[in-house]
Order: sequence, then structure tokens, then C-alpha cells
Amino acid sequence: MKHVVIIGGGIAGLTVASQLCNSNCKVTIIEKSNRLGGNLSNYTYLFPDFSKVEDVLKGYIEKVNSSDIRVIYHTEIHKVKREKDKFILESIDNVRINADAVVVATGYKVFDATIKEEFGYKIFDNVITSVDLENMIKENKIITSKGEKPSRVAFIHCVGSRDAKVGNLYCSRVCCITAIKQAIEVKKLLPDVEIFCFYIDLRLYGSNFDNIYLTAQRDYRIQFIRGRLSETSEKQDKTLLIKAEDTLSGRPLQMHVDMIVLMVGIEPNNFAQYMKNENYLHLDENGFIKQKNVHLERNITLEEGVFLAGTCIGPMSVGETVDHSKAAAFEVLKYLSRN
Repeated sequence: MKHVVIIGGGIAGLTVASQLCNSNCKVTIIEKSNRLGGNLSNYTYLFPDFSKVEDVLKGYIEKVNSSDIRVIYHTEIHKVKREKDKFILESIDNVRINADAVVVATGYKVFDATIKEEFGYKIFDNVITSVDLENMIKENKIITSKGEKPSRVAFIHCVGSRDAKVGNLYCSRVCCITAIKQAIEVKKLLPDVEIFCFYIDLRLYGSNFDNIYLTAQRDYRIQFIRGRLSETSEKQDKTLLIKAEDTLSGRPLQMHVDMIVLMVGIEPNNFAQYMKNENYLHLDENGFIKQKNVHLERNITLEEGVFLAGTCIGPMSVGETVDHSKAAAFEVLKYLSRN
């Protein structure tokens, strides 16, 4: 029986595993944390339909638990090498695993907002990230550092994306729609709050995404300002002063708010850097793992027998990740049948 090792237990890895488990393959998932679900587990609802994340993950996790899929937790692979027709995977703590094929489904990491000091993250109490806000939404409790409900909230788009100063020139694809989704969720919990979204330009890639944008304005009175935040300062009462430019009018803008939410972008994770150091997997100009052909072979690496699934190749939505991961499973089966 052929053995397929999947590196990463997020939605991409789970999708590949569920596709392979009924195909007479031995499947092992290597997960560096103590749970399955990856980055998706940090969110409560998904765009565009506000479906619950737990409902999306439930079927996958149940399938893993009820099948012969093996999951190894608390293990991080840092080296993959080929010996004849087999792969040897080595973890940081010297665990060695043999495989006939390898699927890299290591996902992404979010941008470290402390790098943008002018925004005030970890400097001012009421500057948070989109990940922090999701934790508040999960608890149905959106409050300031004083334990009060905010009356004005500003969402700042493109934090760590499309920014030459931090070296990330690419668009993270999902930040705009995530900001709109989260703004609506905040408005549902706090109907009287005023919400302002500061954007460079809105990039809404999926079907029905434009309808959500219009719904946010029409039904929830969320205000959108085309402009970049230049500086944040904190007043004595812990409220925040935003200095920005309204790029539509060409005028400077100042605004007082109770809370700022930084929409942190998607970055390549550490696994891609490990493989770069090993000169095994190649990286593209943005640091994500390079595909053999961006049009025809998006799941295939330059190393035969090593496949890619999900956001390890670049930013994508959950739906795109699932589709890409199903295609990866198909490519794995084709490869194994030839060998």
C-alpha cells in the first residue's frame, strides 16, 4: 500500500486526506499544533454566506476520526529529501517518516502588525488585528480595554499587503471581503456603533462579494473611505486619533475612534523558508512555494512526487483552497498509479 504524507492539518490538508482515504492509500497528516483546522479555526463565520466555520470543519474532522488516517500532532517537518523512489521527512525533533508521495499543505501565517509601528499595534491598547477581533466575535463580546462597548470603530485594510516598505507587494486577496464581513458582524452585535473602512481600493474577487459590499453600506450603514492611515496616536482616555488622507478628495483627514482593527495580510510560513534553505522546494518572488506551471500544473512542484495544496502557493479563499486541494489529491493518485 502506498503511503502519502500530508504536511499540514488545515482545510487544505484535510481535504486532500479525505479524498485519498478511500483510494487504497495509507495517509498520514503531520500537524505542528495540537489540533486540526489550521488558520480556519481562528474564524467564526465565512464569507460570502456567513456559514459557521465549525460546520465546515466538522465533516472533515469526523472523517479523519472514523477512518484509518493517522495524525501526528506537535510535529514540524523541516527537511524533505529523496532516496531513490522514497521520500524521507525529518522533523525538528528528529522524527523520521518515509513516504511514497508528499503533499505540502502548510497554509500561511498572518502579517506581524507590530512591524507597522505607526499603526500602534501592541503600543495602544485599543488597536487590534482582524484575528483579535475574531476572538471577540466568537465570544460575542466586543469591548475596549476599559471594558466598554465601542461607539466608533475603524477598519484599516491592506496591513502588510501591497506595501513596499515591508517587502510585500502582492494583494492578500481576502482582506477586503474579510473586513466587510467582520464589520457586518460587529454591527450585528453592536447596532449603534459607527464603522469606517479605510481602503486603498476594494478588491472583491468572488461571486456575490460585491453584493455583500452593497449590503454593508445600505443595510448596515458602514462607511467606506478611500485612503491610507498614516499615523495613530492615543489620547488620555485611551481613545485613538487617526491621521489619514482621503485620496478621493485629496485632503488630510483626522478622526477619533474607540477601536482600530488592522486587517493583517497573508504571508508565506516558515516551512517555505526551511525548504528554501534546503534548496529543495523553490520559492516565487513573493516567498510562496513555486508551482511547476501557474496555469496547467498548479499542484505540482519541480520535484516529482511532491505536491502542493492550498495557500502555501499564495493567498486564496476557503472555496479556492478546497478546489485546489481536491485537484492535488487527483494529481497524487495519478502519480502513484504511474509508479
